[in-house]
Amino acid sequence: SGKGDDEAMSLTLIGVWGCIALLILLALSMPVGFALALVGCFGYAMAIGDLSGAGHLLVSSCYETFSKYDLSVIPLFIFMGQILFHAGISRRLYDMAYHWLSWLPGGLAMATVGACAAFGAICGSGPATAATMASVALPEMRRRNYDMELATGTIAAGGSLGMLIPPSVVFIVYGIMAKVSPAKLFMAGVVPGLLQTLIFCVYIGIVCYRRPELGPPGDPTTWKAKFRSLLGVIETIVLFGVVMGGMFLGWFTPTEAAAIGAGAGLLVALGRGALTMDILRKSVLETLRTSCMVLIIIAGATMFGRFLGVTNLPSALAGALVASNLPELVTLAIIMVGFILAGCVIDALALVMLTIPILLPVVEKFTLIGGREPTLIWFGVLVVLITQIGVITPPVGVNVYVVGGIARDIPLQKIFRGAFPFFWLIVLASILLVLFPQLALWLPGKM
Repeated sequence: SGKGDDEAMSLTLIGVWGCIALLILLALSMPVGFALALVGCFGYAMAIGDLSGAGHLLVSSCYETFSKYDLSVIPLFIFMGQILFHAGISRRLYDMAYHWLSWLPGGLAMATVGACAAFGAICGSGPATAATMASVALPEMRRRNYDMELATGTIAAGGSLGMLIPPSVVFIVYGIMAKVSPAKLFMAGVVPGLLQTLIFCVYIGIVCYRRPELGPPGDPTTWKAKFRSLLGVIETIVLFGVVMGGMFLGWFTPTEAAAIGAGAGLLVALGRGALTMDILRKSVLETLRTSCMVLIIIAGATMFGRFLGVTNLPSALAGALVASNLPELVTLAIIMVGFILAGCVIDALALVMLTIPILLPVVEKFTLIGGREPTLIWFGVLVVLITQIGVITPPVGVNVYVVGGIARDIPLQKIFRGAFPFFWLIVLASILLVLFPQLALWLPGKM
């Protein structure tokens, strides 16, 4: 028995050193997928003492990832977003939000948040949403004499909404790893995403009401102009309703919904006269580039997860937390603080890939919600919500760097300062989700 305990301890130690090695490789800027695969492969070989077995793991993990039918949903949704982006939908979404909200204090910033939420629902990429809205909204806010700290911070934070509002690549990957329906995760993200959008807008309204010079209200527009602006996005609203409504009603699976969305996106672009060969080529190339990146990360994470499974590190961690007899809310708070800190240095998708295999045995023992599937759905939404913080905080802060790359005359520290209040707003939304789990579970429960 003592010998068995020693072997288990040595395997767990190998798992710990593997995690440390992974963090070092990520700090050295090695691509995430390759870092996961490298540590997973060599760590597995050390754990089982067989290099040929590790080679077999490498081959089987890649084949399993690239041949999995469920993962075809990723390139299809990405292609839908690319086609609609190149068809100019972002400008029309912003114009619609501008006509309805610009008369309020901070109305242009609110319109930017609303447009970010709507475009994020189509695009699903935080940096792409931030880059698009920086190009579209920033010149208008400059013209209206908006404070650039508020303007750029709003765009950087608003870009993060695409991670939470479905369809989201992070939800798809989490669902596959946790063996939870991606369709239910999509539905679970709708209400928290809308709630977070509302919290952002209320904050902007309060700040600009108290200090009008930060975001002066614009000229009111006529009702005719307001309703005319809706016509510019009617196809997008219908498309989103069909894709999400079809999954909600059980008419089709997420993969079928993605295929319908991609085909309908092509028809929308064609109907708008925006489907040229150049746009089609750009959309296909960007879809291939992004999809390959995501799939390589998934393959690497699969290998790393197998390595952790052999070392029993997740089970040991779960056992340690259970033995500590900490209240579940305290355990959850520790996990969330860890996500906030790790999200400052690791990409959101990579962070989910790295942590979910370790945390899954812990979260499955939670009794806060009741039932494995509701617990994992709620936790998945909470994870995606809290990892949004990483895209607006240094040193990673990818959305801030994207906005800074477009607004080159504005110092990065000023953009970070503008985005910092949204850090606390995301924390507030996370606390509300912990206190009221039905915010995430109500819609999936109606499916």
